[in-house]
Amino acid sequence: MSALSQTHALKHLVDTDATWRLLRADNAPVIAALLSEHLGAESRRLPTDELYERLDHDLEALRGHGFELPQSAQGYCAEWRKAGFLTRRPAEEARGETFELAAGALGAIRFLEQLAAPRQTVTESRLASIGVQLGQLAIETDPDATRRLEQLHAQRDRIDAQIERIHSGDLDTLDAARALERVRDILAQAEDIPSDFARVRAEFETLNRDLRARIVESDDTQRTVLDEVFRGVDLIGESDEGRSFAGFSALVLDPAVGATFDDDIERVLARDFAGELTSAQRRYLRRFIGTLKDHSGEIHEVITAFARGLRRYVQSQDYQRDRVLRGLLRTALAAGVEASGHTRPYQPTTLHLELSAVALGSVGAIRLHDPADLDAGAPIEEHVAGVADLEALRALARATEIDFAELIGNVNAVLAEAPQCTVREVLERHPVSQGVASVVGLLTLAANQGTAPGGIETVRWLGSDDRARAADIPIYRFTGRLL
Repeated sequence: MSALSQTHALKHLVDTDATWRLLRADNAPVIAALLSEHLGAESRRLPTDELYERLDHDLEALRGHGFELPQSAQGYCAEWRKAGFLTRRPAEEARGETFELAAGALGAIRFLEQLAAPRQTVTESRLASIGVQLGQLAIETDPDATRRLEQLHAQRDRIDAQIERIHSGDLDTLDAARALERVRDILAQAEDIPSDFARVRAEFETLNRDLRARIVESDDTQRTVLDEVFRGVDLIGESDEGRSFAGFSALVLDPAVGATFDDDIERVLARDFAGELTSAQRRYLRRFIGTLKDHSGEIHEVITAFARGLRRYVQSQDYQRDRVLRGLLRTALAAGVEASGHTRPYQPTTLHLELSAVALGSVGAIRLHDPADLDAGAPIEEHVAGVADLEALRALARATEIDFAELIGNVNAVLAEAPQCTVREVLERHPVSQGVASVVGLLTLAANQGTAPGGIETVRWLGSDDRARAADIPIYRFTGRLL
């Protein structure tokens, strides 16, 4: 490829690729950090309302540190979806929609993470992995049976020699540093899987759109796609992408493979060198095969939904309507091109077009009519000031305050007949006039000016509702005149 053609290809990539678009965005650090925090870890799909709430909280914190972020979370999410960083889909388990990272955003975040924490690319483990895969590929693709048998015999001899060394006690285990290097290399490859799944889903969506476009744009002499759908051919499942994913999914869903994979992970994480891994890395490895199964199931549902939708689209004859609409649009465009030579685009016409439906708008702009908004409220009442009633004021004071003057007089009256008395004796000779408030007042006076010899006594009185009341209180004695 020449420099000129490569320049044009890269220029097209700059304009169309979401990964490059995110990396050269003005707020690329903010975008990558927010999306990675909320959609790049274990929760790769969130309801729109929950994501808005989380992002609004983070945006407030960022503004407090000097970042200029004038929009709300909902506004930024709309921009990021339009730029290809986010994918919005209908929620499967509840009403509403969800957001998840698009393949381009996953690739950009992965690239930035590698820049922030670079890993060694030239390692023994990576070279050994390439060598094993290359050797296996050479054996499995060799058409010469003799040479293939020689390679297999040599491989068997190496395994037999290794078995003999182990039987003889020569057990050579991998040292901790090299083992840690290999497991980190495995993690680096495993962390690329989510972006691969997002890319596969995007490829199936593109394939579905292309097949529908081919059905609409093909005429009666080009009915290949249409005829295959009528014959029941699963064009999505039989495509190159579908067959490739089917092979991968069969391997992931194989119970024997899954059990072996989980067992190997548990044994590796039980080694001493695994202590150097972070808790997130260990958790990622333990959940890796389950994550693959979940993503594989989602892709299977997408393939099934696209295949059924395509078959329904053809069998319901909806494509005929779209063909007619396509023909009318092309006719209108051709007429517009022809008229553009002698008619200005802004030239007024006498054509009056009646819309067949109401104008489109956001439901959030609709406000219901509330008659209560026009209600002036209850009429204003005017209260005329009058002369205060002394007896009414006294009654109000007795209802809100304890009459200590009356209680002191009652205690002193009993003490005039006896050298000492208790609260119960005062209440027996002078019934309360304020209910339990009088009892509380007597206890307050006794605690402040009486003595407490110890013991319990029962006091009785009539409440304000003329019902008998009783309570056990500590014994207090009044031994002198109250002041």
